[in-house]
Amino acid sequence: MALIKKNELSKGHLRKLTALRKSLGDAIADEAFAKWHAALPAKKNAQVDKNIQAMTDLVTPAVLNGSIRLPRGGYVIRRGRGKVIVERTS
Repeated sequence: MALIKKNELSKGHLRKLTALRKSLGDAIADEAFAKWHAALPAKKNAQVDKNIQAMTDLVTPAVLNGSIRLPRGGYVIRRGRGKVIVERTS
C-alpha cells in the first residue's frame, strides 16, 4: 500500500483522493492515487521578472542603510509620457 501524506497535498488533490476513495474503496483508491500522483510532472520554479529584480537590486541598499524610508502600503511605479511616475498608495 502506498504512503500518502495528506498534509502535503493541495486542496484539489485531496478532493480527488476522497472522490476515488468513495468510488473505489480505500485500498484501491490509495494505490491508484499514488501512481497518478507519482506520474505528475515536477513543479516548475517561478521565474523572476528581470525588471522587478533590477528595481529590487537598486532600492535594497538604500533602504537597508536608512537613506530611503518605505512606509507600509508602499508605492506604485508606473510609466508616464517620457518619465517614471512614483506615487504613494492610499
